[in-house]
Amino acid sequence: MIERERLRKPGWKVLGALFLVALIMAGAWGARAGARQMAFFRVRSVEIRGAHYLQPNEIVARMQIDTLASLWDDLEPFRQRVSRHPQVSDVRIERKMPGTLVVIIQENLPVGLVQTAAGLLPFDSMGRQLPIDPSRTNLDLPIVASTDPVLLKLVGAIRAAEPRVFARIEEARLVGKDEILLTLSPRIENGALAAGDTTTLQRKSLRVRLPVGLSVERLADIFPVESDLARRQARVGEIDLRYRDQVIARLQ
Repeated sequence: MIERERLRKPGWKVLGALFLVALIMAGAWGARAGARQMAFFRVRSVEIRGAHYLQPNEIVARMQIDTLASLWDDLEPFRQRVSRHPQVSDVRIERKMPGTLVVIIQENLPVGLVQTAAGLLPFDSMGRQLPIDPSRTNLDLPIVASTDPVLLKLVGAIRAAEPRVFARIEEARLVGKDEILLTLSPRIENGALAAGDTTTLQRKSLRVRLPVGLSVERLADIFPVESDLARRQARVGEIDLRYRDQVIARLQ
C-alpha cells in the first residue's frame, strides 16, 4: 500500500513523463541516425529559391555537398557557407523528401551603379559593392553619383516603397549638404507616352529636387502634377519638393 501511494504522488508522475519523453527522443535519434545511412535519403538535387542576381551553381558550389551527404545531415554548415557570401543577407535550408535540399535566400539587392576606378559597379543601399559583373548581368539601375550612404539609402528606400519612381530614375546625386537631385526619364503609360505628351516632351528628362530626409512616400506627389501639366500641354522641366506640403513645378 505504501509503495502504491508513493507512485501516485505528483513527483513520480513527472519523472515518469520525463522518462517517456527520453525514450521517444532516443527512438527518434536512432531512427534519424539509421535514415542517414540509407541511400534513399542521399542528397541528389538542390533547389534554389529567391536568387535574383546570384547564380544557382555558385550557391551550390559554396555549400560543398559531399557525394555521400544525407538529407538528414546537420544543415547548419551548409547554411553558414552560403550566408558568408557578401551578396546574401539571409538564408535558410529546408528538406524535401526524398533527396532534395531547398535553399531559400534573401539577397542584398543592388540599388545603383557608381563610377569607380574599375568602371560602373553595383552597390547596395548600405554602400557595399556587390560582386555582380555588369557586363554579364542585365542591370537596369540608376547611376548614383557617389557612395554617400545617405544617397544610396534613399535610392534603396525608393526601390522598396515606390517602384514606379525607381524605374524612372536615371541619375541620383547630392547637391550641397542637404539637397538631392533625381533625374527621371519621361513618363510612360502602357508602353506609350502619357496622354498629352508630345514627341518633344518624350525626349526631356524630369529633374526632381528634394531635401535630405524627405519621406519616400512623398515622391508619389509628382504623378498627379505630371498628369495635370500633360493635359495642359505644359513642358515641365523640374519639380521641387523641398517645401513642406507644396509641389512646385518649373516649366520650360
